Amino acid sequence: MHVSSENEIQPVIGVIGGSGLYDIDGLENKQWRRVETPWGDASDELLFGTLDGVQCVFLPRHGRGHPIPPSRLNYRANIDALKRSGVTDILSLSAVGSLKEELPPGRFVLVDQFIDRSFAREKSFFDTGCVAHVGMADPVSGRLLDILGTEAEKLGIPVTRGGTYIVMEGPQFSTRAESELYRSWGCSVVGMTNMPEAKLAREAEMNYATVAMVTDYDCWHTEHDSVTVEGVVKVMKGNADNARRLVKAAIPVLGQRRALCPSGAERALDYAIITAPEARDPALVAKLDAVAGRVLNG
Repeated sequence: MHVSSENEIQPVIGVIGGSGLYDIDGLENKQWRRVETPWGDASDELLFGTLDGVQCVFLPRHGRGHPIPPSRLNYRANIDALKRSGVTDILSLSAVGSLKEELPPGRFVLVDQFIDRSFAREKSFFDTGCVAHVGMADPVSGRLLDILGTEAEKLGIPVTRGGTYIVMEGPQFSTRAESELYRSWGCSVVGMTNMPEAKLAREAEMNYATVAMVTDYDCWHTEHDSVTVEGVVKVMKGNADNARRLVKAAIPVLGQRRALCPSGAERALDYAIITAPEARDPALVAKLDAVAGRVLNG
C-alpha cells in the first residue's frame, strides 16, 4: 500500500483475470514477474505495469493457458502475492452461470454477497498459533461496485448491481437439483472461484469486488440447453472483450488518490487476531508478514 499521508493512500489496482482473460488492454511498462510467497506458488507470474499513470498488477487466476482447475488453485499464494506487490484494491473477473431469468448470458453482475459451498480449499491465512476472525458481513467494497457500475453503464455493457454468488466446488457443472436448490435460496449466479478468494482478500485487508460475467443459464432453464463447454466458450469470448473495456475504463477512476477508510477491509485486522502475543507461533507469524504485518508488527 502506498501511503501518502496518515489518512490518504495512492491505490494500486490488482486485477484477477478469470477464464479467457490473460492481460490488461493498454497497460504500459509491462513486466511479468514471479512473486515468491510463503504459501507456495501463485497461479502464474504477475504482470506489472501502469494504465494512465495508475500502478496495476494482473494475475491470471488459472494461469496463462488455463492449466489449473478451481479446486487446485493456490488461493492463499495468489492473494499474498498481490498484497506483497502493494495492491490495495482487487477487481475479480469471473465467468458464472445465471440462476435468474433476468440475468441472461452476456450480462455482468456486480455481486455484493456470497454463499460459500466449496469444501476442498484452504480458506484462511490464520491457523493454530495465530487465530483470527475477520468480519465478512459485507464481503465486497461498495465503492468499487459503484465505480464499476457507473463505468459499465457508460460503455453500454449490460450490468446488474447487486446479487448473491454461490460458490460450488466443481469442476463439474451443477446437477439440475443443485441448480434449483440454489435458486430457491435466492442466489443470482453460480461459479467456482470467488471463495475463498474474497475471504482471503479481507484477511489481507484489501478491498475486493467481483464482476461476475454470465455465460449460461446453468441447467435449470427448461427452454435453454443445459450448460456445455462449447456454449460457455462462445459467450465467454464476448464477455472477455467487454471485461477488457470495463477494466481499462475503471482503473483510472479507481486509481485516484483517496482517503484511507477508517473501517471495512483496510482495517479488517484491527481487532481480529485473538491469540495473545506470547502464545503466537513465530513460524506462522513470519509467514503472515505481508498479509498481517501491519497489526502483528505494530
